Amino acid sequence: MRATMTRIALPRRLVLAGLAGLAGWPTLAARAQVPSGDEARAGPPPALGTRIEVPALPLLDGRTLHAADVQGQVVVLYWWASWCPFCAVQTPLMDKLWQAERARGLVLLGLSIDRKPEDAVAYLSKRGYAFPSAWVTPAVQRWLPKPRGLPVTVVLSRERRVVMSEAGQLFPEDVEAIARLL
Repeated sequence: MRATMTRIALPRRLVLAGLAGLAGWPTLAARAQVPSGDEARAGPPPALGTRIEVPALPLLDGRTLHAADVQGQVVVLYWWASWCPFCAVQTPLMDKLWQAERARGLVLLGLSIDRKPEDAVAYLSKRGYAFPSAWVTPAVQRWLPKPRGLPVTVVLSRERRVVMSEAGQLFPEDVEAIARLL
């Protein structure tokens, strides 16, 4: 009799939760610097097909991102924080994606939820990340409320429709798949 093995596909969040527990990491809720009421009220990431316009946003480097700057380009909205262990794994992958694909029309817009913009600026500078990032102010929060979870990645087509929407850490192959959306 021949033994067969069956691979069981587990949802990414279960796998990551298990790994985090094994590694002894505190839960995101315990680490979160976002007021618990805000996170508790946060909704899911936007649904596929949702239309989202990108407004003028002040960036952490002092520039302003205007809607015209992203016209006709694929836009990746990436909520992150300097204290998030899952972001620490995903952010280098996102920066690498942006560096490789920006000439082909990919815009990566980081949205830091750190308590102070200085924390986000220091984090980006220390690690050499150059992708454009904004700090989530109340005005940005009104434009597009941060969905539940962290990191959160939302990809907008050239027509501003959501074509990918994920809460939680992406695996390298998930980040690489974003390039195929160009």
